Amino acid sequence: MINIKKILIITIISLFYLTKSNAEIKDYLFATIGDKAITHSDIVKEIKIILILSGQSFSENMREELESVAIRSAVERTVKEIEIEKFESLKANETDLDAELNRLAGNLDMDLDTLKSIFIANGIDFENVIDQTRTELLWNGLIFELYKNRLSINIDEIDDQLKLIGKKKEINEYLLSEILIKSVPKEEMESKIEDIKNKIKTEGFEKVAINLSISETSSKNGDMGWVSENVISENLKSIIKSIAPGIVSEPILLPMGILFLKVRDKRKIKKNTNIEEAKNQLVKNEKIKILRMHSLSHFDKLQRSISIKYYD
Repeated sequence: MINIKKILIITIISLFYLTKSNAEIKDYLFATIGDKAITHSDIVKEIKIILILSGQSFSENMREELESVAIRSAVERTVKEIEIEKFESLKANETDLDAELNRLAGNLDMDLDTLKSIFIANGIDFENVIDQTRTELLWNGLIFELYKNRLSINIDEIDDQLKLIGKKKEINEYLLSEILIKSVPKEEMESKIEDIKNKIKTEGFEKVAINLSISETSSKNGDMGWVSENVISENLKSIIKSIAPGIVSEPILLPMGILFLKVRDKRKIKKNTNIEEAKNQLVKNEKIKILRMHSLSHFDKLQRSISIKYYD
């Protein structure tokens, strides 16, 4: 368990300086997304939330990239809110909401009450985090409703994976992080990949994930947590197996974009002998993969259709 008091103090001091540096600036309109407004104070609040949930402390040399991440995050969420509001019947499952909030706290090795106390100490209403989390859950629910009839799963492939699982006494798990970059035209691919590789080398994988990844894991430094080999495609599994802990993969071209994986650790666990449970998990993860692709595509179309205006 990390030193919660130390994190709390560091965060308070860091955000004190962040707030202080903006104290003399009056609030103003920063951008309009459709008919919704984003103010300068919204961006500052977004930065604070990102810092706390990613366990980072603020430093002046991070200001520019943090502002960039906060702007992107605020704009993306506002676009999603505009779309969600069209579907009045959408409701977030409160059990799922509680589970996600507890997961956010768990990522920082603390309980939910401690996380709430950090937000309170920094003058941020925790309802902001609840609202953000609820928006993501509603968005995921919307994508499922819109694309559930396109969730075509190849059961033969699932059964082939189950046969391989059945022969094993232990299962490999991998602690993974990801950077997912939006696809670019073929003629720009090589230079884009080189640019990302250089940024990872000079800035670090986690910072690039926060700044450039289009995946929902970007706000968590690209962290995917522990992933069982049972839910990884054979293509990706062969790549991950060959990577030593701490190493970043070569770029992997996917329909949804350019993927970089970082293997942070590996372990073996005893196999789950319940084949039916294993099959359900494989099917579930395949559906999540397909829905993720639809989510990125649907959002991209929405963003291009909504008027977004920034103000100096």
